[in-house]
Amino acid sequence: MIDIKKRTQAKWPEALITELGGKGRRAFIPDPIDVPKKEVSSAWKRETEIKLPEVGELELVRHVVRLSQMIHGVDVGAYPLGSCTMKYNPKINERIARFEGFVMAHPELPESAQQGTIEVIYRLQEALKKLTGFHTVTTQPAAGASGEFAGVMTIRAYHLANGDTKRKSIIVPDSAHGTNPASAAMAGFEVIEIPSRPDGEVDLDALESVLDDTVAGMMLTNPNTLGIFESQVKKITEMVHSVGGLCHMDGANFNALMGIARPADMGFDVMHMNLHKTFTGPHGGGGPGSGPIGVTEKLAKFVPAPLANFDGKRYFWDYSHEETSFGRLHGYNGNFGINLRALAYIYRNGGEGLRRSAESAVLNANYLLQKIKDIRGLTIPRLPEGKSCMHEFVASAAPMLQDVHVSALDIAKAMLDYGVHSPTVYFPLIVKEAIMIEPTEAETKQDLDLIYGILKNISEEAYTDSELVINTPKTTASGRVDEASLARHPVLSTKMMK
Repeated sequence: MIDIKKRTQAKWPEALITELGGKGRRAFIPDPIDVPKKEVSSAWKRETEIKLPEVGELELVRHVVRLSQMIHGVDVGAYPLGSCTMKYNPKINERIARFEGFVMAHPELPESAQQGTIEVIYRLQEALKKLTGFHTVTTQPAAGASGEFAGVMTIRAYHLANGDTKRKSIIVPDSAHGTNPASAAMAGFEVIEIPSRPDGEVDLDALESVLDDTVAGMMLTNPNTLGIFESQVKKITEMVHSVGGLCHMDGANFNALMGIARPADMGFDVMHMNLHKTFTGPHGGGGPGSGPIGVTEKLAKFVPAPLANFDGKRYFWDYSHEETSFGRLHGYNGNFGINLRALAYIYRNGGEGLRRSAESAVLNANYLLQKIKDIRGLTIPRLPEGKSCMHEFVASAAPMLQDVHVSALDIAKAMLDYGVHSPTVYFPLIVKEAIMIEPTEAETKQDLDLIYGILKNISEEAYTDSELVINTPKTTASGRVDEASLARHPVLSTKMMK
């Protein structure tokens, strides 16, 4: 049993690469240039000499390895980051994604030389269609937010094609995924926010009050960011459809539903999927990602072209709907490496395996939820007693903040000292001092008990000597970081360092 009270010594902060090395050192010597030299126009030349670090191979390797040891990842320890579904990426997926035939394939090759890569996209489209129930799937969006935007742009294109120019707004519940309002606004819509009820579900009376013929659609996260399945989802989609609007499902939380329920059967017209979350792929730090969208038949001609297709003899890029498409989102057809990993994950698990994965994710979340309920200073404010959550849940540290002045952020910082990544904090905004926890299906009972034990120990410390928690973390390379100051006054170069 791991001693959760034991803290290790902090690592010494790593030097900048510019502080290492010396004049003339090289880690790599390139081959001689074998193409003719061309004189660069003076307009493109630098006015000052570029100063690059000069380091030897051993210095470079040690620097990179030391940096990697300072970073937490799902391969290092538990990563219960709510809403982001940071699940383990099986190493077999990595091996497949590195097959030379895929890695070295240039996207401008003729179709006859791209049969394997086009087949991968085609098979992925077909698999996602089966899992979601939609008529058409495009893999072009390169991340979740890109998929959201693609979905709303598809809704916009549909209304414009029908000459319905009066539809100016998109409805977004306050329990939606955080990027939904931005995606709707970027597509040119006014965002109408509606509240959720005390039990966490959409307030149908509030929805009814904003529905009219100017509504283009509604973006609904299901399960929502409170980890609650919208039990009246079909009623919601019917209400929006009754005024001519369309329904977009945010698929960030599809890990709770895959193989169990199909969004198209719930009445959704379009949905984006986060392949790097639900179907595994290394993500974080800005990417990479993949955010395909699925749409019903009446929206199929508006999604980005091309789609991968098969005529029984060969695979090809299908541009047949290019003139009606709202446009392209990606230079080619999405982040191929992530798409390939997702297909490998889907095929290796199969339909039953994916269903068991979703069931395990829900079971893990509910097990941890029940354990955490008895921790002093934490509550589960938006989940009625006796009701289960889905793949994630939101606790509140508001009582602890009031009692001993220890906040959700303090708890998150303290967790880093135990080798566990912190949950999402302060989101969703409708829960004060929110701590959003998603353990995923990959964590064992021992892992879940460890997370519970860490939170319980932090609570005991907070009520005994709050300064122990407020001054954490102590074992990380950077110590306690002031994110607010860093955001307001970012240090973007060594010249700005004091």
